[in-house]
Amino acid sequence: GLIIFRLMITLYHPEGQSCLLNQLQVEICRYPLGMTGGQIQDEDISASSQWSESTAARFGRLDFDNGDGDGAWCPNTMSEPQLSDGLKEYLQVDLRSLHFITLVGTQGRHADGMGKEFAQRYRINYSRDGNSWMGWHDRKGRQVIEGNRNAYDVVLKDLEPPIIARFVRFMPVTDHSMFVCMRVELYGCEWLDGLISYSIPDGQQMVYSGLSVFLNDSVYDGASAERSEMLTKGLGQLTDGTWGLDDFLHSNIYGMWPGYDYVGWSNESFHRGYVETIFQFDHVRNFTTMKVHCSNMFSRGVRMFRKVTCFFQSGSDYEGDPVTFRQADDDVNQAARFVTVPLGDRTASAIKCRFHFNDLWMLISEVAFQSGNYDPTHKVDDSNTRILIGCLVAIIAILLTIIVIILWRQVWQKMLEKASRRMLDDELTARLAVQTQAFSFIHSSLSSEGGSTSNSTYERIFPLCADYQEPSRLIRKLPEFAHTSCKAIAANISEGAPHYAEADIISLQESSDSYSITAVNMNLFSGSDSSMREFPREKLTFKEKLGEGQFGEVHLCEAENMLDFVDEDLSLAGIDESPLLVAVKTLREDANKNARNDFLKEIRIMSRLRDPNIVLLLAVCVDTDPLCMITEYMENGDLNQFLSPPNPQTKSGTEQRQISRYGKLISMAVQITSGMKYLSSLNFVHRDLATRNCLVGKNYTIKIADFGMSRNLYRGDYYRIQGRAVLPIRWMSWESILLGKFTTASDVWAFGVTLWEILTLCKEQPYCHLSDEQVIENTGEFFRDQGKQVYLPKPPRCPDAVYSDLMLSCWRRNAKQRPSFQEIQTQLLESSP
Repeated sequence: GLIIFRLMITLYHPEGQSCLLNQLQVEICRYPLGMTGGQIQDEDISASSQWSESTAARFGRLDFDNGDGDGAWCPNTMSEPQLSDGLKEYLQVDLRSLHFITLVGTQGRHADGMGKEFAQRYRINYSRDGNSWMGWHDRKGRQVIEGNRNAYDVVLKDLEPPIIARFVRFMPVTDHSMFVCMRVELYGCEWLDGLISYSIPDGQQMVYSGLSVFLNDSVYDGASAERSEMLTKGLGQLTDGTWGLDDFLHSNIYGMWPGYDYVGWSNESFHRGYVETIFQFDHVRNFTTMKVHCSNMFSRGVRMFRKVTCFFQSGSDYEGDPVTFRQADDDVNQAARFVTVPLGDRTASAIKCRFHFNDLWMLISEVAFQSGNYDPTHKVDDSNTRILIGCLVAIIAILLTIIVIILWRQVWQKMLEKASRRMLDDELTARLAVQTQAFSFIHSSLSSEGGSTSNSTYERIFPLCADYQEPSRLIRKLPEFAHTSCKAIAANISEGAPHYAEADIISLQESSDSYSITAVNMNLFSGSDSSMREFPREKLTFKEKLGEGQFGEVHLCEAENMLDFVDEDLSLAGIDESPLLVAVKTLREDANKNARNDFLKEIRIMSRLRDPNIVLLLAVCVDTDPLCMITEYMENGDLNQFLSPPNPQTKSGTEQRQISRYGKLISMAVQITSGMKYLSSLNFVHRDLATRNCLVGKNYTIKIADFGMSRNLYRGDYYRIQGRAVLPIRWMSWESILLGKFTTASDVWAFGVTLWEILTLCKEQPYCHLSDEQVIENTGEFFRDQGKQVYLPKPPRCPDAVYSDLMLSCWRRNAKQRPSFQEIQTQLLESSP
């Protein structure tokens, strides 16, 4: 066999991008793909049927015995003699990605020495997408592969030609009715080129000196249109890893007809003077070069193409500016060769190339592309080494200058923050009189260093003024707000509606030494706006721990006679059992005073929330330590785990499919918008909306909560800054990350990400291909708004209109142009089937 050099080259660029250029080395592409070694999981091995549980598909691993089962896959019926396409029994392997498969191995059933079943012959079907299936045949059209002669020996068979597939089926073939069993292995390597099909005119027949030369693509596995003589949606000799000899009348493959290695066309059949080919790829890629192996035997009227023009398609249409490459004539050397066509680092998911004739005939035996995964946040820099070094030196100098400036500004910022704190403290002390409240907000901390650290993902923060931008922990800015307007709003804080989250943390402190934390606890519920009652601790029975945070824990408990402590306006519809399962959020006894005050403020906030899609605060335990708040428990856990397959909460695959239906997913999203619409009507800002913070009850009821950050399961969703604050940056708007600005519009942004999670069934983390640092860099692209920002891709279940009109509108740069939750709810209801 010959070799196509498919080298893996990693190029480092100043922007930090790694670009992989992949080509395949066929001779050594014979690695076992994981049936024997266990890399292929049991769930990726399936079958049409099984004789018993001990001969299920998962036991069809070549030369492998885990002690269970009878050591092979066996169908539940006898195999009948049948060589048509109607074979019913098969063993299927899902490789999870495209692979170049060059070799297969089979074996019979051992059953601890008692087995005697094996497949004497078999056929192979394969698919690249799981929908369109092709039957393998060798270069002479034979479909049946000779298998085993006993139950023990391993029989290896080369696939000539190789196949490019993700799914492979082994289908036993017998001469008479008999029971068969199989163990199998696949050999090859991963197909990294990304080419999934090419469409070309079918090759033609040349007559040379009375000899018929057939230049058709004889191993093409796509469709053939007889009238147009076009080959579509398949792969064949141009990707089989074998290129033609200098003399196209001879072949690399023994016993094949003249011209077998090449696909060729006559100039007389194409009045436009060119042959048009279309190459389809798995996704958008950044293309560097195309290599085309051509014959140049001009003494027989065959030459390399004169020029090639390539058009690129990333969306629905081909772009108007193609790449054109002209090939110089070679009237001396008649050797076949690879012609390298530069593609100028263009991005596309499909390429249409027109190869122009340079003589009577044009013959091609192989086409290979060099490309890398397309990253729209970076572009390849082709500068030479000197320019690159100069740029790096300049960047280092600029960074050093920026560091000095940042350090200098931080010193001045701390001085200004201390001064502004003293001014605002005096103003708040004078204005915030104790009226209907049993306690006062005396001190407001403007800096994150001076603020308290909350044990909840809802940070109780009041906006100082309408356009206030909190100094970000990532990009610190000097305060630029006017104290007069901020003071006017701060004076009315005690009379206005509280917020889930605002722009800075306000601490509860005693107005004098005579005020104690206990006094605050006792007075917390004396106001007319709260209906919470003290629940006896002895009536709580611990069941299990649901989560744990920095300052407390969340427990699942049983509460006896809870309904006696719940007021009528907080009654739980349809629930009358006792004891009642509840979620209990506790504060550690060793928590500092600021965390304690924040915990009490969270109780005050949640006690005011009354909505069917917001988790209800049922009662509290604040008379002694540890402080506790008791909320309703949602029996199906959080929405992230509820949707993620495999789903431990569901009872059957049928129920899992029911949950995955588009209408059911949209219904869940509508409930979330309903809850967020209620919060926004009160000017509450959640600041951590995600599926992990949406709980699922009976009948797919969704309620918004805030337990996500307290669970170890979701620690990877939060980015820790300078060892202190943690932020859910993959759900946050650009202005929240860069400017520290949290509003209803930033919650709308987070809802767009949450909707994306729902429609992808929470199979992966948002921006999973980006590191945390790259996510933050991407927010800078949103701020610069130069078209380089990366958006989350359209989920498979998402209609185009919902993605373009709704989801992308939630991620608009201008917060004022994002839709309200009322508008989002209306659009979702209109899209629901």
